Amino acid sequence: MRPLSVTPSSNCSLAAQVFRRKRMRILGEYDDYGKWLKEEVKFLKLLGPPLVAAVVALSPISNPPVSMAEAVDVEKGGSLFRRACIGCHAAGGNIIQPGATLFLKDLQRNGVETEEEIYRITYYGKGRMPGFGENCTPRGQCTFGPRLREDEIRLLAEFVKSQAEQAWPNVE
Repeated sequence: MRPLSVTPSSNCSLAAQVFRRKRMRILGEYDDYGKWLKEEVKFLKLLGPPLVAAVVALSPISNPPVSMAEAVDVEKGGSLFRRACIGCHAAGGNIIQPGATLFLKDLQRNGVETEEEIYRITYYGKGRMPGFGENCTPRGQCTFGPRLREDEIRLLAEFVKSQAEQAWPNVE
C-alpha cells in the first residue's frame, strides 16, 4: 500500500492524491493495492444478498407494529378479564376445576380451540363455569353477578385466546 505524501510534490498535491484514491475506489481502478480491492468487492458481492434479505425480513414493512386499536383492545380485554374472570382463572389457571384451565393444551383437550367456542362458553357457561351473557339461559347456569354485553364477551374471548397462545405471560 502506498502512503499519501504530506509534502507537496512536483507531480500532484495532497488533494489531488486523495481525489485520485477516491476515484480509483469508486470506479474500481486498481493500483498497487488492487488485489485487496478485488477481494473486498468479492466479499461484498458474497455478503450483499443475505444481508439485504435479513434487513428486509426484520424491517417494519415486513413486521408492522401492533396498531393502536389492537393495543387498546388487548388493554380492554385485560381489564374485563381482571373484572370478571380473574377470581377463578388467575394467570390462566382454574381454582374450581383444575383440568379446565385457560392454557392452550387444556383448551384443546377440552375441545375449545376457537374464539367462537370461548365466546359460547363465556356467554352460556359450561359445567361449573357460569354464563355471563345478558340473555344467558338456563337461569341456573348463569352468573348471579353482573352480566357482560356481547361485544365485551367477544373482546374477552379474543383476549383469552391470545393469552393462551402466549402461555399467559402476565395479566396483572
